[in-house]
Amino acid sequence: MSKRLLGLILVLPALATITLLFIVPLGASVVGAFEVEGRYGFGNFDKAFALYSQDILFTVVIVSLSTAIIGLVAIAIGGYLTLGENPHAVAVLRWLYRWPLFIPFIVVGQVLRTFLAKNGMMNNTLVSLGILTPLETTSFLDWRGIVIAFVWKQAPFVALLVSGAMASLDRGTIEAARNLGASRLRILIEIVVPQVATTLIVGLVLSFVTMMSVLSVPLMINAQSPTMITADIAFRLNAYRDYGVANALGLISLLITASIAWIYLRHNVRSRA
Repeated sequence: MSKRLLGLILVLPALATITLLFIVPLGASVVGAFEVEGRYGFGNFDKAFALYSQDILFTVVIVSLSTAIIGLVAIAIGGYLTLGENPHAVAVLRWLYRWPLFIPFIVVGQVLRTFLAKNGMMNNTLVSLGILTPLETTSFLDWRGIVIAFVWKQAPFVALLVSGAMASLDRGTIEAARNLGASRLRILIEIVVPQVATTLIVGLVLSFVTMMSVLSVPLMINAQSPTMITADIAFRLNAYRDYGVANALGLISLLITASIAWIYLRHNVRSRA
């Protein structure tokens, strides 16, 4: 009994934190999403889809595209760290690719806003090298900038997980494939990636959820419409104090991320079965 009581005492602070900071606000948001002028219904959702259906689709497309690119970049980085034959290049890549992990999203948005603008560092460099003329420069402060920001920030996180999983693989199968004349690309695609698929999916799901919750990047990089759901929620709260529609948009965002989590759980259950 004393051991059970001690275990309960140790669990209570974490349980209280989760209840007060997550479960209670989530419940209030769900109730608020269905409450319209003292009654309950789908009015807030109707208004949310009428005003922001393009933004919802834009969010899903941008985050999905970013997630796919992050997966490819992570596989490329992890594959070269595992199969690369140039030790100096491997050491430099291992040192460089982790830097974005320690940079907050708000700093990423500000840096890329300066870098990707029409008169930003990227275009100025291309003009100085003679690749472009000042009239040919264009701004990337749109959906492309959001994708670049998401990929640059989240790819190191997934690459760290994937490269660690690749490093723990049995080198015997890799060396056997090399002895049979398989190229590094074929080894990566047909032997290495299938063995780290679960780790890759975990990293991509976590990145998807993280990108769905980012506010600073769409506000700083993509000020025009369509924009992401997080910017719409902030606009409804700051401009109109419309908590009903904001809660509805938040619940829609939660359902999108929950569907991705359900896909992952279903895949995990199937793989274990």
